Amino acid sequence: MASTFGNCSVLSSVVLLIMCICLTQWLLVFPVAKTIPNGFSVDLIHRDSPLSPLYSPLETPFVRFYNAYNRSISRINRFRPSYSEAVWSDIMASGGEYFMNISIGTPPVLVLGIADTGSDLTWVQCKPCEECYRQKPPLFDPMKSSTYKSVQCGSGPCNALDSSDRVCDQEQNTCKYSYSYGDRSFTRGNVALEKFTIGAANSTRIDSPVSFPNLVFGCGHKNGGTFDDVGSGIIGLGGGPLSLVKQLSKSIHGKFSYCLQAPDSAAKSSKLIFGTATDSNVVSTSTPLVDRDPSTYYYVTLEAISVGDKKLAYGRGSASSATEEGNIIIDSGTTLTFLESEFYNSLESALEEAIEAKRVSDPKGLLSPCFEADKDMDLPIITFHFSGADVKLQPWNTFAPVQDRMVCFTIVPSNDIAIFGNLSQMDFLVSYDLEERSVSFTPTDCTKNH
Repeated sequence: MASTFGNCSVLSSVVLLIMCICLTQWLLVFPVAKTIPNGFSVDLIHRDSPLSPLYSPLETPFVRFYNAYNRSISRINRFRPSYSEAVWSDIMASGGEYFMNISIGTPPVLVLGIADTGSDLTWVQCKPCEECYRQKPPLFDPMKSSTYKSVQCGSGPCNALDSSDRVCDQEQNTCKYSYSYGDRSFTRGNVALEKFTIGAANSTRIDSPVSFPNLVFGCGHKNGGTFDDVGSGIIGLGGGPLSLVKQLSKSIHGKFSYCLQAPDSAAKSSKLIFGTATDSNVVSTSTPLVDRDPSTYYYVTLEAISVGDKKLAYGRGSASSATEEGNIIIDSGTTLTFLESEFYNSLESALEEAIEAKRVSDPKGLLSPCFEADKDMDLPIITFHFSGADVKLQPWNTFAPVQDRMVCFTIVPSNDIAIFGNLSQMDFLVSYDLEERSVSFTPTDCTKNH
């Protein structure tokens, strides 16, 4: 039930993983769509991949990991109950891990946004800018698009916004949005309809890019904060009514998937798939999505966790919130996995029993437990027992080298929010069915999922 660091092979795999450990900022290239029988795919490029505009060859894998840790800690704040009303469609502005290329308007203008399963409304910076953060790509100019349409106050798209996030310009009878983020970043602008052209389609699915007319998005004229200058805004992939996947629901039959990998020396990309992912002979395991507020987030129920053969009931001895339905959020935008802190103490003890290696301290004092690594080190398989689904995580999903000859556990405690992060999701085809209200996990070599 354990995997071995024989000749450091697993350790090498984990190092490769860390090189792209921000698994929330890959480049998404969307094609345009019609009624699609099988779906279409787009590339996801990790923010630390050589393919990313944020890539820095001067950063070591260890530096990238700690940067990802800090983004995870910042990002979790938007999920907390005290933030939920204000940041309904939030992403910590500098905390996104994946980028996504889409084209907007007629003629199409390429824009780069943060792809986020924890946000709904897609928004980009627009001309004219009352106040905009610096971005390298050109701003979208709605005046130059023949397919741009303003949304009126009281219309369906306007009313789909939370009441605290929408404003009506009575003089122009136009709907406006206003989002504030936990790090004091913000975006404000007009709610509009526009033609989206989504990426370059996979030739095995669709021979040409696909376009969707009249998609709701936010045209931001006043934006500021800690957004990266390589991007133009946020692409919402959450579960709320205005997210891209919900607006495309009829075309993609309510289905989308992603397969995340650590980039190797060939700088391969991961995949995001709209529609039916694939006909696979590999057995999937599926768990229900739980309806909770806000509807943006993808909630599932975690019942237990096993360390090797030792099974621990989740929430044992902790607050009742840890054992209720929908007690954990699946999020591709958070690198680490967060678990309820009182349960975490039991998990940490089980790890110490299972790992025959010297326990050491993280030099930065951030992660625990950590262990001295050598070529004969055995690390346990850790299984997440969701309702109806057992997901077995390999060592590269749960441990990371933080310096030479030291590995640390990448699942961390949280006082109030549990999140199943993207490190834990690597090398799984994670498939969402928004009509059947389920999410499934299929063990997959994501380097071959092209």
